[in-house]
Amino acid sequence: MSLINSASGTGTNAGSSSSDAISQALGGTELGQMFTKLLVAQVQYQDPLEPTDSSTFVTQLTQLSQTESLQSLTSQLKTQSSILDSLQTMQLGSQVGSTVMVSTNSVQLDDSTVNAVVNLPATADLTLQLTAPDGKVTTVSLGSNAVGDANFTIDPAALGLPAGKYGIVVKDASGTSYPVEVAGTLQAVRLTSSGSVALQVQGLGDVLPSSVTRFVGQKA
Repeated sequence: MSLINSASGTGTNAGSSSSDAISQALGGTELGQMFTKLLVAQVQYQDPLEPTDSSTFVTQLTQLSQTESLQSLTSQLKTQSSILDSLQTMQLGSQVGSTVMVSTNSVQLDDSTVNAVVNLPATADLTLQLTAPDGKVTTVSLGSNAVGDANFTIDPAALGLPAGKYGIVVKDASGTSYPVEVAGTLQAVRLTSSGSVALQVQGLGDVLPSSVTRFVGQKA
């Protein structure tokens, strides 16, 4: 019995010594400390008649190293993403006051005319539909337009439209809808509470940078 106890104690000490070396090699990280505890427990309570294969420990160490590398990579990517967001904010901030085109399905109308455009893959007869907050739809014929940009303006006064937020859709004779780009002045660039970038555009409110299709130019 004393021989078994002695062997068990020796195995435990050896496991502790090896685990200390592994922990130091891992830089004393939280994962390293966890692995150390698991390794000591495995060595201490293993069946003396069927000891754990040393290759198992090597496999576990490899898996731990891979997990730690992935965590480190994730942390680096988050840091880089934060840096890129900051750079994007500064770059967009330099465009405040310029006219931008925003892909949207709604627009805030007041007493000012609104410039908009749709890009056509083929010649088409177009119709503009403006849906008021109360659900009333105003239809405006935009005529036949060639391939490329089809520019048009919305004059709320001429159309007798009260101020408000309107849904905006442009369709051809077959009923196919085309993405509408509305022009507006970039008024501000800000970071939201979630850390994302939001652009405040006149007549459109807050929009995502990905919604901006073109920077038309700086106002004089």
